[in-house]
Amino acid sequence: MPRASRDPTADARVAGFLTAAAAQPTVLVIEGEAGIGKTTLWLSQLQRARGGGFQVLTARVGQAESVMAFAALADLLGDVDDEHFENLPALQRLALDRVLLRAGDDGPPTDQRVVAAGFVAVLQAVEEAAPVLLAVDDAQWLDTSSRTAIEFAVRRLRGRFGVLATERCVPGAGTAAQWLKPTRPDGLERVSVAPMGSGRLHTLIADRLGRKLPRPTVLRISEISGGNPFFALELARAHIEGGAGTGSPLPATLAEVVHRRIGSLDDQDLALLLSMACVADPSVELLAAAHGVGTETLVARLERLDTAGILTIDGNHVRFTHPLLAGGVYTDAAPTARRAMHRTMAALETQPELRARHLALAAAGGDDEIFTALDRAADSARARGAPAAAAELLDLAIALGGNDPWRRMKTAENHFLAGDTAKAAAALGDVDAIEPAILRAMAAILLATVLMYDNEHIRAVELLRGALDDAAGNVPVQIQVLLRLSFALNNSGELDDARRHARDAVKLSEEFGVPGVVSAALAWSVNIHFQCGRGIDENALARAMKLYDSTFDVPIIFRAPFVHALALSWTGRLEQAHRELTAMRTVCVERGAESDMMAVAGFLAINHLWRGQIAEAEAEAADTVERAEQLGGDDVLILPMTVRGAIAAYAGRIDDARADARWVLGAIKNRQASHIADWPGMTLCFLEESLGNHREALDALDTSFLESGQAPPTELIHGWHLPDVIEAMVGVGRLDDAEMLTGALERNGAEHDRRWMRAVGARCRAMLLAAHGDVASAKAAADRAMTEHDRLPMPFERARTQLLLGQLQRRLRQKNTAATTLTEALDTFERLGAPLWAQRARTELSRAVITPTGSLSGLTPSEQRVAEMAASGATNKDIAAAMFISAKTVEHNLTRIYRKLGIGSRAELGRRMDRPGDPR
Repeated sequence: MPRASRDPTADARVAGFLTAAAAQPTVLVIEGEAGIGKTTLWLSQLQRARGGGFQVLTARVGQAESVMAFAALADLLGDVDDEHFENLPALQRLALDRVLLRAGDDGPPTDQRVVAAGFVAVLQAVEEAAPVLLAVDDAQWLDTSSRTAIEFAVRRLRGRFGVLATERCVPGAGTAAQWLKPTRPDGLERVSVAPMGSGRLHTLIADRLGRKLPRPTVLRISEISGGNPFFALELARAHIEGGAGTGSPLPATLAEVVHRRIGSLDDQDLALLLSMACVADPSVELLAAAHGVGTETLVARLERLDTAGILTIDGNHVRFTHPLLAGGVYTDAAPTARRAMHRTMAALETQPELRARHLALAAAGGDDEIFTALDRAADSARARGAPAAAAELLDLAIALGGNDPWRRMKTAENHFLAGDTAKAAAALGDVDAIEPAILRAMAAILLATVLMYDNEHIRAVELLRGALDDAAGNVPVQIQVLLRLSFALNNSGELDDARRHARDAVKLSEEFGVPGVVSAALAWSVNIHFQCGRGIDENALARAMKLYDSTFDVPIIFRAPFVHALALSWTGRLEQAHRELTAMRTVCVERGAESDMMAVAGFLAINHLWRGQIAEAEAEAADTVERAEQLGGDDVLILPMTVRGAIAAYAGRIDDARADARWVLGAIKNRQASHIADWPGMTLCFLEESLGNHREALDALDTSFLESGQAPPTELIHGWHLPDVIEAMVGVGRLDDAEMLTGALERNGAEHDRRWMRAVGARCRAMLLAAHGDVASAKAAADRAMTEHDRLPMPFERARTQLLLGQLQRRLRQKNTAATTLTEALDTFERLGAPLWAQRARTELSRAVITPTGSLSGLTPSEQRVAEMAASGATNKDIAAAMFISAKTVEHNLTRIYRKLGIGSRAELGRRMDRPGDPR
């Protein structure tokens, strides 16, 4: 006998759910076995939410064999007022109109990411007026396209949102709705509905069936049902309808009780119920047409089944009282009866996708009519932004005998677009066996794309090299092969070959003559040209921008505006780069392009860092990591974690910087990767040099390039660590190596007019000259560096040069000038939020400001008086009152005093005043 359980609404997690959701995104998942009462609890929460002022959006999902893409999403959006759609971007508005079947195929195809982004935008608009509850019953049956959109939204909602879902699963297994992950980790609760005790079952039976049963009977029902309320009600109904005594046998399992309940109906009723079970949302008109009767006749039959507790009539729509009954009806029907009913429904259905599914389910094997219907339905689903549904339809065709290479490629492409790379690869099968050669080349392109998404670039290179021969003579396919091959080679470190294939892609695209294709090839060629250390091909980039077609769907790295923004950033034109990257992020948000948005956010973070906006850079980096975590997998986290670690080093968060850098080093171990993979070592090198640890800074890097006598790339994006390497080399006496790197910075800076290279090259030259003892020439080089910094909006780099200049000025006994220079550097480091470098500046300032023996003459009279009173223990308020000045002025005086004396606290001031002749 099950242990008595309390009312689940008394559970604190349930009772507090709506209160929490009225303040911030909160998810509650109600889990349990079939018939345990999940929906009853779900409905009670909906009632409470409506009473509490929530806008409630619901979807009750059925197990029908024929379900259209976005069926549940359309239900959720069905009650949203039109006004909330009015301000959507055009692409999002079109996408949601297609979900709601308010728009056809006119206009550009819809991407599933645009659907998801539009869904989020609508929800945020609704939330401005009232808290929102998204409620899904039986989430285990969500169509894949709806689930993808809901999952996307739940991870991005901000504000007053509740998400309430029920899912059938093993109680307490923790497997229910694992994909529901809110924006905050503590925003998810799971509640398992417990079995009812005999007392509650007794009350339930009396309320629902209008009859009180004897206690022994209830106890027997409770024992057999295990406290499952649906099972118990059906047992009680069987007992009452059978007119049996307490000793009569009852069904031993839930499946048996459902089978008995259905089996007691006549053939006419069973046929009616089967037609209901074959469709997701049966209407009275549809059922009447399916059975060739008038609506009045049909309603009479429905009402009889309603009275029997098998179905309910809600206006023009009909539904089973419980999903178990629908499942039982469908599975108990003979295969021939099911196929015949699907054939009937196919003849009545007007939606291509639903008609094709019915045709497929009506046949044991395929024919031209079925294959054509499934192919067209797949194209329609894809155009509506439902690639997962398109893949399912094509998989149905393949299973029915339509297994040809072209269809396998289409289903693989749709699986890939839906985010399932494993299914995409499996659908393609053995690419080498595909004939003819051109189809084999196209399949290789698709499989290579899947492999590159999973960071298997070397395998992709092997495939694409073979595809080059197979694509001979077909220019559009050749261009696709060349661009992807160049990309894969770049990511496996073979830059020269990558550049050669990019050049070939440009040549062929010019012959092909499609502007969007030419733009993509030129943009990538500019990128790889730069990666090879050959600077920016400004003419090619200008042409790529002129020919750019925003409707041409290519990866972001082939999009001219993105490459243009990167080129601006890499060459020191940071303000314009920031504007263009920000504009690109807006477009990505509208399109729901998460991977693209992550890339843009990562480069925006770097842009902020270089412009000295460390706090903004940290925020962007955190956002990038969050987006990567939402996409899932360690591979996609590598770049975001790399960027976050670098920014943490600048912000002086030593442990965080080391942890992120070491995580990335572990993630890329045993991989060939692009230049960006060197960043963890570059970060650690910068961090150790910031701490003054020269040997540790060099140990953090792979400096094997020195053995070849050739300098590494010196462009900012690849060589931002070179000034740290040179400074460390100077610090340990490796002056020849430092000379080689400095010379490379100077030569390349002059050749390409790179502001950053010219500025840091001059700074490094000053360090080398000072190390050789030529301090005067070193100062002249540092002055040249400061002149270059006037053209470079990188305040951190400027402050580093000031720090060196102040040291040189001090060595030349230009004490006052040195103090001024170092004070400016300190001010900049403090303003930027770079504490490690601020401390270095303070240390240098303490050496530059030396109080003459026997007095504190470096202080003004008013500063000296403030210092004396502060050293004696007077508060700022006491000092202000005694000197007839404001407390703020006292604070400013103390700040100047600390800097002049090279100290940082009142305690140090007290000690210094006690020994005024001590120069330290």
